[in-house]
Order: sequence, then structure tokens, then C-alpha cells
Amino acid sequence: MAIDINSILSDNARNMRRSPVRGLLSRANASQLISFAGGFPNQETFRVDDLKEIVREVLENDAATALQYGPTEGNLKLRMLLAERYKAMGLVDITYENVIITTASQQALDLCSRIFLNPDDTLICGLPSYLGALQSFWACSAEPVGVRECDYMEEIVKKLISAGKKPKFIYTIPDFSNPSGLTLTLEQRRQLIAIAFKYDLLVIEDSPYRELRFDGEELPLIASLDSERVILTGTFSKTFVPGFRLGWVIAPINIIDKLVVAKQSADLCSSVFDQALVVKYMERGLFEANIRSNINYYRKRRDKMLSLFDKYMPEGVSWTKPEGGLFLFVTLPEKCDAMELFNICLDRNLAFVAGEIFHCDGSGKNTLRINYSYVDESKMEQGVQILSDSIKLRRSPYA
Repeated sequence: MAIDINSILSDNARNMRRSPVRGLLSRANASQLISFAGGFPNQETFRVDDLKEIVREVLENDAATALQYGPTEGNLKLRMLLAERYKAMGLVDITYENVIITTASQQALDLCSRIFLNPDDTLICGLPSYLGALQSFWACSAEPVGVRECDYMEEIVKKLISAGKKPKFIYTIPDFSNPSGLTLTLEQRRQLIAIAFKYDLLVIEDSPYRELRFDGEELPLIASLDSERVILTGTFSKTFVPGFRLGWVIAPINIIDKLVVAKQSADLCSSVFDQALVVKYMERGLFEANIRSNINYYRKRRDKMLSLFDKYMPEGVSWTKPEGGLFLFVTLPEKCDAMELFNICLDRNLAFVAGEIFHCDGSGKNTLRINYSYVDESKMEQGVQILSDSIKLRRSPYA
């Protein structure tokens, strides 16, 4: 007789929520499917020939260390290289001791959740916000409280404090956010830090897309405005190779110490071999060159997607116009249900992600996320036409 696993599940396990996006991605390889769904970088940006040479060099010269266990904090040289990069971005007091290498930035978010969140704790996040972060918060039985506009953040923080539910931190993706594609202005960044300082809150600055800016003025990292209360996360997944699953956290040393202990119980250390490859790649200047190439590549795709939306979308549909990153966010007329639209589109071999899953309060039912980095460019126009036609075919409000 099979064991009744539900009778012994932990409360944390009961609070875990499956990612609908990952379910969609399981169909992304279907030969006929046009996918605007996942946040995949395009395989055309992977520098395979460079990596072949670096893999050979590491195996010939550094196999004894690259194939062995490594320190939980990560490869020392890699931590030093990242610290130098962020010094150039305005984090003047950073050293390698402020850096820990993680198994992509998703683990960074999970570790931060584990060391700060108790059941029923609150935190502030955007509406919409990154699903992977929400999953980490929910898995800790925490209560993310969404804020649609920065101007209302202080009011919400005060209400929570008055109710005895002071937030543990503010979570934000300030540059080309997933899913919205929007960027916080300099004034909004200063306002966010001012609120965090006034009410003694931490800030988690999730920064996977910052380097992929196509237009506009580069804005300062939030961490550069107050390095003592900001935890900065980053990743190589969007700018280099997602399959390496390497990310990092930059934070005050006392927080790094707690993250190290939490990571030891999770995986001991991130892939030592992959870290060795990245070090060689960065030392040769290939990483910066690859970022410049990726910016040009994705800018063209962004421009094409926006022009197709201008051409085909019916009246009443609006969308963001991101200055970088991999996504734009679409708002349908209020009575349109994006999940209903998704099912219609899927029957026509088009996939996207309904926006409701990015809203911690269950709102956003008339929104959807569009990714332009991964889709076959020759199918991009066909996909936008399918989306537009499917919106028009709905009985309401396009009767």
C-alpha cells in the first residue's frame, strides 16, 4: 500500500506553488508552437567556439581544482572579478568578501527568503513581480504585499506596521523588470531607499537584466544609494549561459555569512567547473564583448516586436515599451481574461504567459507577458497576428 504523502508533508511544502511558466516551457519544443512564453535567452548568443577552447584549457591546466569541491562562497577569482565590475558601477566599498556565488539568482532569492522570512511575515513587492521570487516567499509561508505604484509604497508600509506586520524587506527589479519590462526612475529609486531607511527595512535588488540596456540613460544601482541595507542579486543566465546556473549575491558581510550557512545545507557549493570557465571567459574580455553583442541582437528583436504590436494590435490593447531586457507586458481591455485568451491561442500554436501569475494579490487577469528574445524571428509576425486575431475573436468586448 502506497504511503499517504499528504499526511506527512511539511507546512512549507504545502505552501509551495508549481510554476505555470515551467509547464508552458515543457511544450516550448513542440515543432509547431510559436512561443512568446519563457524568458529564454536566444541560443544564437551562446559563444560555443570560445567555450570549447576555454573548456579544453581548464581541463588541461586546472582539472585538479575545477573538478573538485569548492568553497561555499564560490571561486575567489570570480568573486574578485565581480567585485571589480560593481566598483565600476558605483559600489565603491565592495570587496570579494561581499560576494557569494549561488546556483543562479533563483537560489539567491530562495536563500534570502530562508534567512529572513518566518511564517506570516510580510514583505513588499511590485504588482506585477517575478514569479520565481513569489514562489520563494510563498514557500516560506510569507505574505507578499503588492504595490502597483511607488508613490503608494510608504502608505502601505505604514498600514502594515500599524497592524503589527512590519515588512521584512522590499523586493524590486528596478531595471527592465520581469514581467513588466519597466524601469524605476532615479527619483523612484531614491524614494524607495528613503522609505527603507525611514522604516528600517532591507531592500532586495534583483538585477538579472541591468546589462541589457538598449536605450536611455543608465541609472544607478539602488545598492549604490545605500549599500548597508541593500542585497543585490545578479546572474550569468541572461548575459552569458543560462545552463551554467551561476548567479551571485552582493551584500554586507554579516548577511553574506548567513547566506553561506544557508547555502551549505542546500548544495554545499555551486558548480566549481562552471565557475572556472566563467573566470577564464571574463579574464579574456569575452564577457564584456558578449554583452555588447547581445545588446545589439536583442535591441533588433525588441524593435521588431514593438513595430508588429503597433501594426496589428486592436484598439484598447496597450503594452510597455522597455528600454532593455527580454519582455514587454500587455494589458487587455478590463473584461478580457488572459487565461481564456491563452487557451484560444494555444489551439492556434501560440504560447505566452498570462499575467495573473505575476500578481501576488490575484489581480492582473487582463494582462500577459510577451518574450521577444527566444522566438524564431521568422515566426514573430505570425505569432503577433495570431494574438491579435484571437483578441478580436473574443465575444467581449470585441463583439
